[in-house]
Amino acid sequence: MKRVEAMREQILSGPMVKTLLLLAYPLIINRLVQVLYNLTDTYWLGKLGREELAAPGTAWPLVWFFMSMGMGFATAGFAFVSQYVGAGKYGKANRAAGALYSLMTFFAIGVGVFGVISAPYLLRFMNVSDTVYPHALAYTRVIFAGIPFSFTLFAFNFLLRAIGDTKTPVKINIATVLLNLVLDPFLIFGWGPFPEMGVVGAAVATMFSNSLGSAIGGYLLFRGRVGIHLTPEALKPDWPFYRRIFRVGIPSSVGSSTTALGFVILTRIIFTLGARYGDPDVAFATYSITNRLTNFMFAFSDGISMAMGTMVGQAIGAGLYDRARAIAERTMAINFTILGAGTLLFALFRVEIFSFFINDPAIIAESAKVVKYFSASLPFFGIFSAVNNVFQSAGHTKKSMLLSMFRLWGLRLPLSYGLGVLMRDTAGIWLGMGLSNVLGALVALAWFLRGSWMVGIIEGHSGKG
Repeated sequence: MKRVEAMREQILSGPMVKTLLLLAYPLIINRLVQVLYNLTDTYWLGKLGREELAAPGTAWPLVWFFMSMGMGFATAGFAFVSQYVGAGKYGKANRAAGALYSLMTFFAIGVGVFGVISAPYLLRFMNVSDTVYPHALAYTRVIFAGIPFSFTLFAFNFLLRAIGDTKTPVKINIATVLLNLVLDPFLIFGWGPFPEMGVVGAAVATMFSNSLGSAIGGYLLFRGRVGIHLTPEALKPDWPFYRRIFRVGIPSSVGSSTTALGFVILTRIIFTLGARYGDPDVAFATYSITNRLTNFMFAFSDGISMAMGTMVGQAIGAGLYDRARAIAERTMAINFTILGAGTLLFALFRVEIFSFFINDPAIIAESAKVVKYFSASLPFFGIFSAVNNVFQSAGHTKKSMLLSMFRLWGLRLPLSYGLGVLMRDTAGIWLGMGLSNVLGALVALAWFLRGSWMVGIIEGHSGKG
């Protein structure tokens, strides 16, 4: 607990940017390692063909939709744990951690079973092309079977980040991702003694690696080797506290799941307009590669935003609202700068980047539209991400929910479809996506500046603003 106390003191009174970067760099490394896996996955599947490359891209919006329901409760648990630590109430922080861990475990089992059964119907709803469908179905079912392990690993990451320990989860995640990287080509192509599994091999590698990471994380929590010590007593149902988690977590779950559902609809839009104005497999494969590349850039801004969330949560718990606001403002400026530099590199080396994954002239031609109509909006997403993390860390999950729904359902989906039809070209999809980032960031910044988020959710905090 001395380590947690020392970190708390630095978060609450240390130099802002230095502390932010100290917390952020392990999270950035963690994100980069995850992105490295996704990029490697895309690289190997690209050797099989554009249909195989597109399969994970169709699966993940579905997986994310169901996972995001539980992630809303993880966000609530993070807010409670970080604010209890900020207030110095370590016993309550442990109790909140135990309640969150048990709640997410049971929820994840139900999601996994439902996802395996419903996958065919969900993929058909997304209007996945007949050529991609069999690969997507096989991949999706394996990933859903491993959902319980993914959930508990996420819970471990959230809990340790709440107390300011951003290094331990990174060590575990790096180990699991490296294992995944090694297993990928062996299981996809059947190297050595392994069977040739194709797209399914990539999914099996992911499930196995997450399972190992989940087991290690659970062992550390239950053995008390990290700042949080879970006990059987802490895992027992605590219905009054569950109600508090639900009260704070449901808006976040609704926001996250409707955002994820929006990306399911966006997938349908891309396949539909891609078929109408060109080749749907080309359009979606280009989208899948673009997603991997933007995730690489977002690894930096997301890591910094998550570190900011820890600092904001603990500052609010300690009643230091002006410090919380200053931390958030500096984070937005850093994010905008980083993503601006990344966008420039993306635009300059577009052809080389896309050719690395798949040497397909049609996809490379489509990527020119991505750079022209979408890439300039990426720095604005850094501002949006930071504001969203502020609202969640403060426990103001309704604000986060409304903001996320507005950007996706109010802007991205109608603009992407409407402009695609208006322009009679897939370029309209990319333009709609870009405009949603810019307009969403401006609305988020205006809401942040009002200061209505500057109030805590734990006992004894009335806040200000």
